[in-house]
Amino acid sequence: MTKILSVENIELYYDHIYALKGVSIDVDEGETVALIGANGAGKSSILRAITGLRPVKSGQIFYQGQRLDGTPASDVVRKGISMVPEGRRAFPLMSVKDNLLMGAFTRTDKAEIEQTLENVLTRFPRLRERYHQQANTMSGGEQQMMVIGRALMARPKLLLLDEPSLGIAPKLVQDIARAIVAISRDEKVSILLVEQNSRMALSISNRAYALSTGSIALSGNSRDLMNDDRIKAAYLGGEL
Repeated sequence: MTKILSVENIELYYDHIYALKGVSIDVDEGETVALIGANGAGKSSILRAITGLRPVKSGQIFYQGQRLDGTPASDVVRKGISMVPEGRRAFPLMSVKDNLLMGAFTRTDKAEIEQTLENVLTRFPRLRERYHQQANTMSGGEQQMMVIGRALMARPKLLLLDEPSLGIAPKLVQDIARAIVAISRDEKVSILLVEQNSRMALSISNRAYALSTGSIALSGNSRDLMNDDRIKAAYLGGEL
């Protein structure tokens, strides 16, 4: 398989406190990879390093074989990487339509933008129903669908998802999980998924890395990790 992303031995600090210490991960084209672990383990810091929101102190990041670390955050989207941030970050007073179109700000191909928009509305029928509503009138789960749709409007090759199930009703968590699987399968988008809901993350990913205090504790095939006693004890609350 061809690697779309390689993170090699990176270190990242907040002031003088390390968040990542010698972390290496990779994502193959068309693959979904999960990052699991407790709050503060460093999962979101990996995404911030990839997107240029936090500079790495050492190590290297490669995207499609080209050096990515040091790239301004504003240029990362243009390279084909979209991120859905933790907490959704919708534009609350804007309509669903306008929130979605914000995701296409790097594009000028008007006809193809309209086609991408139609694809997003087909994938998330609730967004079509609420197309002209203000974002702040929707539930948390519906807003999460919207910001995932907004990220897809950029037609990414690599989609970064930061805690997509956080604060979402269980029924909509299942809908979002199914959508993530479908996006990877149908649109051939590689996905790096940060998620505290370890069961969900392991059930929809191909491989996973378990983080602990800024380092990789375990990694492997997601199905194998689901049955690993160490993962069960540390991340799944005991037996499945």
